Amino acid sequence: MDAFEAIKATFFQECDELLADLEQKLMLLEQGQTDLETINAVFRAVHSVKGGAGAFGLDDLVRFAHVFETLMDELRAGRKPCDPVTIKTLLRASDVLADHVQAAQGLAVPVDQARSAALVAEMEQLTHGGAAPVPAADEEDDDFGFTPMAFDMPLDAPPSTEPAAGWRIVFRPHGRMYASANEAALLLRELARLGPTVVSVDEGDLPTLDALVVEEGWLTWTVELNAAVDEAAVREVFDFVEADCELSITLLGEVEAGLDTGFLDELPAIVPATDDLDIAALLAKAQASAPVDAAPQPAPRPALEATPVAAPSPPAAQSSAAAPTAPAPVTIRVDLDRVDRLINAVGELVIQQAMLSQRVLESGLARSSGVALGLEDLELLTREIQDSVMAIRAQPVKSVFQRMPRLVREVADMTAKQVRLVTTGEDTEVDKTVVERLAEPITHMLRNAIDHGLETPEERVAADKPAEGTVRLAALHRSGRIVIEIADDGRGINRERVRQIATDKGLIAPDAVLSDDQVDNLIFLPGFSTASVVSDISGRGVGMDVVKRSIQALGGRISIGSVPGKGSTFTLSLPLTLAVLDGMVTTAAGQTLIAPLPAIVESLTPQPNDIHYVGGLDPVIRFREAFVPLVDVAVAMGFSETPMDPTQGIAVIVETESGQRAALLLDAIQGQRQVVIKSLESNYQQVEGVAAATILGDGRVALILDVDALVAIRRTGARSELKLAS
Repeated sequence: MDAFEAIKATFFQECDELLADLEQKLMLLEQGQTDLETINAVFRAVHSVKGGAGAFGLDDLVRFAHVFETLMDELRAGRKPCDPVTIKTLLRASDVLADHVQAAQGLAVPVDQARSAALVAEMEQLTHGGAAPVPAADEEDDDFGFTPMAFDMPLDAPPSTEPAAGWRIVFRPHGRMYASANEAALLLRELARLGPTVVSVDEGDLPTLDALVVEEGWLTWTVELNAAVDEAAVREVFDFVEADCELSITLLGEVEAGLDTGFLDELPAIVPATDDLDIAALLAKAQASAPVDAAPQPAPRPALEATPVAAPSPPAAQSSAAAPTAPAPVTIRVDLDRVDRLINAVGELVIQQAMLSQRVLESGLARSSGVALGLEDLELLTREIQDSVMAIRAQPVKSVFQRMPRLVREVADMTAKQVRLVTTGEDTEVDKTVVERLAEPITHMLRNAIDHGLETPEERVAADKPAEGTVRLAALHRSGRIVIEIADDGRGINRERVRQIATDKGLIAPDAVLSDDQVDNLIFLPGFSTASVVSDISGRGVGMDVVKRSIQALGGRISIGSVPGKGSTFTLSLPLTLAVLDGMVTTAAGQTLIAPLPAIVESLTPQPNDIHYVGGLDPVIRFREAFVPLVDVAVAMGFSETPMDPTQGIAVIVETESGQRAALLLDAIQGQRQVVIKSLESNYQQVEGVAAATILGDGRVALILDVDALVAIRRTGARSELKLAS
């Protein structure tokens, strides 16, 4: 990839971030948060996309973004109200803007020009009732070209005779403006594009040469713009540097309110008219004025006030310098393959460290020996390295959640339903691999929640519900896993209809006896669909079975809770990471197993008077004044045919994601260890009751238990099909 393509790829990556931020801020506007800060954030996102697109000649994207930007400029200037009609148009415009970006990137089919043109016309109508001027492709800025301008007007010259048709701009750049690759000459050129300008410069604050700090800004520029343009157009020139300079914009003929301009009358000299600014002459003048024995003096304070003051304007147009804030964290972009290789290397390091610990333990060295102590230090360092590397891959689920408002709006429009999406827990972090593979199942379930779960507005009103349905998307941590919940307040699952469809399709026997949970789970069967008509949304018999397979491929599970007439909740439970796990090493029937440490509450040795049997068959154990089911792991996993005597083993009390407690009956506990997760499905097959596998310090393979699945096996009486050689 050449340098130009690399820069272009970076631009599209930044577009993804800008579009995500744009979507989030528009949702805040929709919720009534129409403050100036939010409106400015939307404007900046669109402006940044437009600016980058212009540099790469993406004319269609530039033209659409220009109209979008013009409407936002009217909103932030307070000339147009931010009403629900406008916000709805902006939301649809953000969708089309995203389509333009994807089309320019080559990731999607060409943009629907009819839809784009209709939105352009709608935004123009909202802006000023006519056609908005759109920059032609050949009117884009040249490569930072600059035509020198003559400084031929004294700063104290009389103002224009038509004060309403011009602006007086006084600005002094700070050093940080130049540090961010901006240049005063470029700003002057952009002002000249708005109309005739007369520019003067005040170099009176230049210090003596021996006190000059070249990184600072010492010149104050005064520009008289004789053009009937809006103040917003002038401020747009300084949009990206307003916080890095002292700026005053007033109407010609008016005195800047509160701005001390007395220094203008005391200027020793005015730079004469010339074809170019002679920096060498200015430096020579400063050097000549320096005393021979002058000691270095501190840099003088700027003459202008730091807070810019503007002419009277609508409240939304008021602007102030940005308050000092903490520096933003420095970030770098790294190829994901490099991170994956680092993750794998750290995983191998963990395995080798475990093997070394095993060898030292088998050698019989005392724990106080130098080798054993050094090994403990190595273990701590390995854990720190592993935690740091895993933090690199940890990402908030916000990147997935931010895509969903657009989906919800589109499906709601297609189904003629009123839907409000509520998201919580967007900052919940999870492994990047898990985040990337969450989008598809969440998309399927949100579409189903709107299409099948929510009623039409008329049906909801008839059922004494608000016409607008609510879909909730939440993320949270629970028992060392991440839980995603998709809930709606719709009609709930019609179990009679689900059962009838499953019977008609031959998926279950007509006389099958099923519980409510089992009937609900019929919707995950391949080919099952409750849609009577095939549409763009559903009805082809694919969807929920794909969701279940996707979640299982990540080592997760999905469950359903539904109340007829009240709504349904789908719960996805996934591991926080696909790389490492803190676990308890145990044995059952001679097999080494790993129990996830976050799920363990306590371990104990069962006493005979604590063991009871339900119906004479199912054992339970007394635990803190309550009885919990006792799961013989060896029998549940198929390692043994004969249940063991509970008093001869160790009971490990575990808690499932739903809060249910159970006791796992095991032979012994060997200790706690951090293990590297290896997929059992990709190397063998999916096994009920097993979440994954790992490699122990002695090189043997151990299975990582799926606690929730084991409890379910105990409840249903099923057995794992895993067969291992002894």
